[in-house]
Amino acid sequence: MIESDFPATWKQSFLYLSFIFTSLYLLHSSPLQKLLLGQDKVHIKRSPDLPLRFRSDGSFKILQVADMHYGNGAVTRCRDVLPSEFGFCSDLNTTHFVKRLIEAERPDFVAFTGDNIFGDSTPDAAESLFEAFAPPMESKLPWAAILGNHDQESTMTREELMGFISLMDYSISQVNPPGEKGIHGFGNYDLGVHGVLGSRLANRSLLNLFFLDSGDREVVDGRRTYGWIKESQLQWLQSLSQKLKDQRVDIDQMPTSNSIPALAFFHIPVPEIRELYYRNFVGQFQEAVACSSVNSGALGAFVSMGDIKAAFIGHDHVNDFCGNLNGIWFCYGGGSGYHGYGKVGWPRRARVIQAELEQKDGEWIGVNRIRTWKRLDDKKLSLIDKQVLWEL
Repeated sequence: MIESDFPATWKQSFLYLSFIFTSLYLLHSSPLQKLLLGQDKVHIKRSPDLPLRFRSDGSFKILQVADMHYGNGAVTRCRDVLPSEFGFCSDLNTTHFVKRLIEAERPDFVAFTGDNIFGDSTPDAAESLFEAFAPPMESKLPWAAILGNHDQESTMTREELMGFISLMDYSISQVNPPGEKGIHGFGNYDLGVHGVLGSRLANRSLLNLFFLDSGDREVVDGRRTYGWIKESQLQWLQSLSQKLKDQRVDIDQMPTSNSIPALAFFHIPVPEIRELYYRNFVGQFQEAVACSSVNSGALGAFVSMGDIKAAFIGHDHVNDFCGNLNGIWFCYGGGSGYHGYGKVGWPRRARVIQAELEQKDGEWIGVNRIRTWKRLDDKKLSLIDKQVLWEL
């Protein structure tokens, strides 16, 4: 080797070692390292204790969170808040509100009823979903979600969104019923709430929860309109309802021979809800009902089934009322998210639903009451509009 070759060799070695050290540093400080070495969110899905079931005191509490419109976290500004609140207000206010609700109410289950994320403000749908649904995941609570009309406006299709949501920690959401084909949309499924552990009915569902995809936007006769629950979905739901009735517990174990009660959750209201403006309702009716121009007969289908006692919806953020249509209560959640539109001076809110079992001869049997109320995002987390939706 010639003496003049030494400097070149030394330089090559130095550059090679620098490349190795730089690569190791980048590997250990980048998202790639987190994925390869498992130091971030790459893990087997954490699942809640299932099935859902009533507590030892005979109650089951659901927290409904509607229209979070989650964007990009701390950099996403709030809408329709007081000037004194605007400077420090972001998506984090929505997260804080949901955490406060969980701490105050200690629900058994959280139901998110659509427009969970807001596409135009969401450069990465997966990242926003993780942040939006963080409160129940951190609390290790079972939760489920359906889609609204804005969720798919980011980087995922509706099918991809529901698939992703179903795989998140403590989620019991489903894309669609296993084995069922031809059902329109993504996010049509049912969940059963079983009896108190240790009771005779511990292995039977005493309350059924139906989730439906009400779509996003459609074009009808050349005009844009909102989505609606399609005939294939109603056929599936009616068939499911009949199947559940056929599997119900013996009449002597129930407080009545009626079918097991059910609750429905979807995003876009049915057209008949507009009629409630001229009837009695509990809460505030502050904006026009934004529904489809197509009436698919969902209300008639619900009534014919006989088991749905109440339906819980979102979409119209500053409506928070409950009204009765043909024996079924339809209740808005009220907007929960700060990046979604609201009303200045009108606190964001969420709805709580509680089902209660009847006790007979010291034994918990079927549901005999369903109640609801709302919580406001104010200093006291005020509780308002308590009412009974259904009672034997």
